[in-house]
Amino acid sequence: MNNKVNVEEIFGQNVFTLAKMRERLPKNVYKEVVSVTEHGGELSKESADVVANAMKEWAVENGATHYTHWFQPLTGITAEKHDSFVGSADKDGRMLTSFSGKELIKGEPDASSFPSGGLRATFEARGYTTWDITSPAFLKESGAGVTLCIPTAFCSYTGEALDKKTPLLRSMEAVNKQALRIVKLFGNTNATKVNVSVGPEQEYFLVDWDKSMKREDLIFTGRTLFGAPAPKGQEMEDHYFGVIRERVGEFMKDLNVELWKLGVPDKTQHNEVAPGQHELAPIYETANIAVDHNQIIMETMKRVAEHHHMRCLLHEKPFAGVNGSGKHDNWSLCTDDGVNLLDPGDTPNKNIQFLFVLACVIKAVDKHADLLRQSASDVGNDHRLGANEAPPAIMSVFLGEQLEDVVRQLIETGEAKSSKKGGKLKTGVSTLPQFEKDATDRNRTSPFAFTGNKFEFRMVGSSDSMASSNTTLNTIVAEAFCEAADRLEKAKNFDVEVHDIIKEYMTEHQRIIFNGDGYSEDWVKEAKKRGLPNIKSTIEAADTLTTKKAIELFEKFGVYTKVELESRKDIIFETYAKTINIEALTMIDMASKQIIPAVMKYAGRLAADVNEIKAAGVDATVQQDELKEIQTQLGNMKKALDKLKACEEKAGKISDHRELAFFYKDKVRPVMDALRAPADKLEMLVDKKDWPFPTYADLLFEG
Repeated sequence: MNNKVNVEEIFGQNVFTLAKMRERLPKNVYKEVVSVTEHGGELSKESADVVANAMKEWAVENGATHYTHWFQPLTGITAEKHDSFVGSADKDGRMLTSFSGKELIKGEPDASSFPSGGLRATFEARGYTTWDITSPAFLKESGAGVTLCIPTAFCSYTGEALDKKTPLLRSMEAVNKQALRIVKLFGNTNATKVNVSVGPEQEYFLVDWDKSMKREDLIFTGRTLFGAPAPKGQEMEDHYFGVIRERVGEFMKDLNVELWKLGVPDKTQHNEVAPGQHELAPIYETANIAVDHNQIIMETMKRVAEHHHMRCLLHEKPFAGVNGSGKHDNWSLCTDDGVNLLDPGDTPNKNIQFLFVLACVIKAVDKHADLLRQSASDVGNDHRLGANEAPPAIMSVFLGEQLEDVVRQLIETGEAKSSKKGGKLKTGVSTLPQFEKDATDRNRTSPFAFTGNKFEFRMVGSSDSMASSNTTLNTIVAEAFCEAADRLEKAKNFDVEVHDIIKEYMTEHQRIIFNGDGYSEDWVKEAKKRGLPNIKSTIEAADTLTTKKAIELFEKFGVYTKVELESRKDIIFETYAKTINIEALTMIDMASKQIIPAVMKYAGRLAADVNEIKAAGVDATVQQDELKEIQTQLGNMKKALDKLKACEEKAGKISDHRELAFFYKDKVRPVMDALRAPADKLEMLVDKKDWPFPTYADLLFEG
């Protein structure tokens, strides 16, 4: 087995990097590209043509036959329409390839066929994709051959954003503008830009392909709608960081190679808590590139898993009773001259700029806790948030002992004279080295935790796009920076005003700070006393998008218009209803055509056995009790099945998206739970060889 891979040789080989542009473009064109990339603006038509031709030549040299404008519609996944490089034929009949600057910069997919929340009617089909020059083009190798993928934004004919990238880019510009005001006020005249740095940790499950294809729920919904617990779950805590199985290791190796070729700096891989669950974490990158790369990661995971005859499950809760999957959003702000605004340094109590930025972030999260919660909401994540495995649905900020102590001093006395130190870690073993430990522990129950020089937003779901959470986070922090900068720029005494703002923000918004156990019921009660919102579902969170506060926020910084916010809210309701509808219909199909017939067949054999035992003059009490229990659960299942069918019939008569979404949440989902409960009990009663599809034990431990 040859496991040798030279990362330096393959990294970025399928990416049209700046280095490749430098080699292939005239100096003046290359400088123009760099200038637009770093400072904004548009390429001239002449330069766009030169770049397009160089990009095409490079792609063709590497086997590409088609190109696509690769974009991220409001479905949450990526979209692409392939066009070949076929141009015209010369007089000798030879085909000439072509790719113009216009084709590079602008595309025109059908805007009416993607979710738009009313922004586009069916007869209003025109939409545009436009090149995001800040995110490099790349080559995708798949069954379709080699395709040049050009990262783009997607908007309607009338200019509204129909994707997740456009608002993200807008929010990055907003927080950059406001953060620059802050750093310049603090005396940094060298910085010209503040970048949003993001590192998303991606959790996922792997199951055997053949077994997954025997379950309709995994095929149609990406999660198991039925399933009794396996005899062993995660209670032994032996899977987390355990030895990676050979089959999974082979998948990870190939995944790494494919991602490195695409310039994705994935660094860490390990087994996660639940059996069959794993994690991949990359090095941090600029936000829009990190978001693009995370979409590439999810696509590549699914494709490589198939090559290994496995299926990658990205649903937030594919199995009941074991941990679901999240995507931790590690977020920070860094100037282009190398300063991390969230780095406290060795003495955070003396780092006034850090404390000022920290105070602004705390204010932003407290003021817009509802919007931040919404940014991480989706149908699958409703199964995970607050389920004693993930952050609770209540937003709070974890600072750790060191910073909590500093904040307490500032609130109580107006100044922080000291900060706690980490000290030496002593193991009691003479051969083990002592080393400096961190000044604070971590808190995995916190949804928004400070972890050294960044915040880790742990609410985001594993299948979700990173764009939404970072768009909201960037915008709320931009607002806090803006309000603080307005005051500082007018202040007669800068130092006094900085001091007052820090103390004021930390005092007024200290309710959001919580360092304890976010899973406990005591915290739920305490959060209610503090007045913190506890938004338990995706569709309840959707309404936060169109409050007066939200509309004013997003319109002020040009991130969303009121119309765009209303459309996104409508899409949430529509998507929720469609998702639960598909799950309900799948349950009906599995119950009607698989589970009930299998149980009836087994019960018939058991009844025959009872009669034979009785005829032999032997006591058949055990068999009769077993049969009675099966018949009871079968009856419960049939009642719930009939009720679910009736609910589906009622749902079909509701046209309003919001009303329908709440009907599915409040009426249909409880009936789905009622149908699952007896089915899972029957799985424990029926002979394994008679059960119609693979069980949790088969999927999680025999894959």
